[in-house]
Amino acid sequence: MIQTLKKPRASEDKLAVYYDRTWEQFKHIQKGLEGSPGVRLTFYGGVVEVFMPGQPHEIFKKVIASLLEAFFLHWRIRVVPTGSVTQEQEGVASAQADESYCFGDAKPVPDLSIEVIFTSGSATKLKRYQALGVPEVWFWEDGLFTLHRLGENGYTRIYKSQIPELTELDFDLLTQYVLAGETDWLEAVLTFKEAISR
Repeated sequence: MIQTLKKPRASEDKLAVYYDRTWEQFKHIQKGLEGSPGVRLTFYGGVVEVFMPGQPHEIFKKVIASLLEAFFLHWRIRVVPTGSVTQEQEGVASAQADESYCFGDAKPVPDLSIEVIFTSGSATKLKRYQALGVPEVWFWEDGLFTLHRLGENGYTRIYKSQIPELTELDFDLLTQYVLAGETDWLEAVLTFKEAISR
């Protein structure tokens, strides 16, 4: 008898949402989850989200980071990669981006936060980042980047980064290699490096 083995499914994102919570309750949950690997917490407007990213989410996060860091290295851009550091405005908002970067020197609030979205909406995330004062936010969702720049009246959709160090970044090219990197990370990063060197 021949036994066929089922290919294991990649783990999916898990999200638990709690409403009508105070900042103190959020901090209590945060303390209780200290040391839990891979768990991310956010707070805004009385809503606490407990997020555990799945494999596809983490693949895209790492591919985007690798491609951006190849770009930074090629153009010798001074950057502080702050990853999923907790960004907080006491009593108002807390977030952990998938990736974040400060350009030049480290700052209390990153210049750029990037989120890969599979399970939760971008509108709430933008409000949270606005409360935190993050100048530029990028979302990767359904195979596309959407870029947002913070102004006096909140975020505005933009189509090219307004961070001076990133004005030469071609988002069509970046998108192409993020999609390629889902199946072959090494080839995507190497060919992206060749493409930006031309």
